[in-house]
Amino acid sequence: MTVKSIFNRALLAATLGVFAVCAPAQSYPTKPIRILVGYAAGGPVDNSLRRIIPALQKELGQTIVVDNRGGASGVLAADIVAKAEPDGYTLIFMASPTQVMAPHMMKTVPFDPVKDFTPISMALSFATVLIVNKDFPARNFEQLVAYAKANPNKVSFGSAGIGSSNHLAGELLKKEAAVQMLHVPYKGNALALNDVIGGQISFMFTSVGDSLPHLASGRVRPIAVSSKERNRALPDVPTMVQSGLSNFDVTAWYALEGPAKLPQAIVSRLNTAMRNVLAEPSMTKQFYDIGYDVTLSTPDELRHIIQVDYERWSPVARAIKLE
Repeated sequence: MTVKSIFNRALLAATLGVFAVCAPAQSYPTKPIRILVGYAAGGPVDNSLRRIIPALQKELGQTIVVDNRGGASGVLAADIVAKAEPDGYTLIFMASPTQVMAPHMMKTVPFDPVKDFTPISMALSFATVLIVNKDFPARNFEQLVAYAKANPNKVSFGSAGIGSSNHLAGELLKKEAAVQMLHVPYKGNALALNDVIGGQISFMFTSVGDSLPHLASGRVRPIAVSSKERNRALPDVPTMVQSGLSNFDVTAWYALEGPAKLPQAIVSRLNTAMRNVLAEPSMTKQFYDIGYDVTLSTPDELRHIIQVDYERWSPVARAIKLE
């Protein structure tokens, strides 16, 4: 074999290699994409994704199927994605508690919350609001704490499951205010919210957007928001800090992620699509009006956020002795 023929074969191999790398980006997606949500339909994670889906389908030129797999604060859905083929057709709209809070509060989780996923794009960040049933006797945080102390274990709070952001918020409230309250975990926010409205439980922390129609109808009342600053959608509602808990700050985010080892070309395609969709002024305003912040990111920026938040919540979980 001549030197020239060896060179030509090497050149051909290199060219084919480039085509192989580029092919996923050029052809993807060629079939419907499934995006898992780790909570029941009708909750804030599900509702947020469904607002994005129509524009994202148009951007990618493919049908997107939302697959709700509620349970264990999103861990059940995350485990499915962690074990899926890294081909871009099984993704998750990840709620940060599933990835950075729940693993610290459960004895075990069936995946590595950092290593077993490929970050694609941040989508939204938000705070929650503490709402009580309309007939609950407390009308502000001071009265809530006083009532709980006078009625040990008669005050209950709901959450989207053990390890969810509203579970953590409730536990922090108990710890910082030194009160006893019963935690009632559900398979999703919507189920807990229904029971606050119905009076089966006393209160919960829920997304501002999900609370607005029920606040407007008078079926629930706001007590305080979980962020350090007031929420623009509820400007008259104080923060937990303003209500007396100086160290209280619970905020969260949603992001699009896939299984580990997702090809870079597919990650780039999806990241670009998400950025194009979420950067649209009408989309940004839609979320802004219900208390969310559209939070764009590169995959590397999201990876950094995941790592930082995962490390940040570890000492908090240990301090309130959750398993």
